[in-house]
Amino acid sequence: MEARNGGLPGLKATGYHVEPRASCQTVAPLVERKFHVLVGVTGSVAALKLPLLVSDLLDIPGLEVAVVTTERAKHFYSPQDVHVSIYSDTDEWEMWKCRFDPVLHIDLRKWADLMLVAPLDANTLGKVASGICDNLLTCVIRAWDRSKPLLFCPAMNTAMWEHPITAQQVDQLKAFGYIEIPCVAKKLVCGDEGLGAMAEVKTIVDKVKEIVSQRDGFQQN
Repeated sequence: MEARNGGLPGLKATGYHVEPRASCQTVAPLVERKFHVLVGVTGSVAALKLPLLVSDLLDIPGLEVAVVTTERAKHFYSPQDVHVSIYSDTDEWEMWKCRFDPVLHIDLRKWADLMLVAPLDANTLGKVASGICDNLLTCVIRAWDRSKPLLFCPAMNTAMWEHPITAQQVDQLKAFGYIEIPCVAKKLVCGDEGLGAMAEVKTIVDKVKEIVSQRDGFQQN
């Protein structure tokens, strides 16, 4: 596991189980608990922005952040530049050896108050829209508690974005109750110009701030 800063906040260091949350404000007032943001990152070149995105999220008072990465996304960033816990497929299978061992995608789902998938590439978009869950990230999404916000930031080549199936898949995610942060038009790394680039980091962080400020029982310091 590529864990930083003592591992994922809210998980026991020895067993990776989610710590029980207080059931009564007299035991642990909600304002004293951090708001947990789980960032999912997939294999788009926009994953290059992961270190900046995480850094800017950590600047929001009261937030704790962890990352779930696909294997392909690792090609675009250096873990040393991401100063929070990073979890991938290997971690899930290393943790679970027998019955009653922790199930990482469920523990992460319980830990998180908000999920942000940025970037969401064309491949993972198709998987999520179809209900496929063949890696840690897509398992977390499939198990997601839809009473909690899930934000997604599409990112792909313009030709892929303009394919008719893309609009259908984006609409399907929105029908699940997930919130789109739309892609933007610009010159892409491949040299093409047009829609498909991930939204700017500032736009994404501002949307997270907006959602966090609306959540009942949480107040920023």
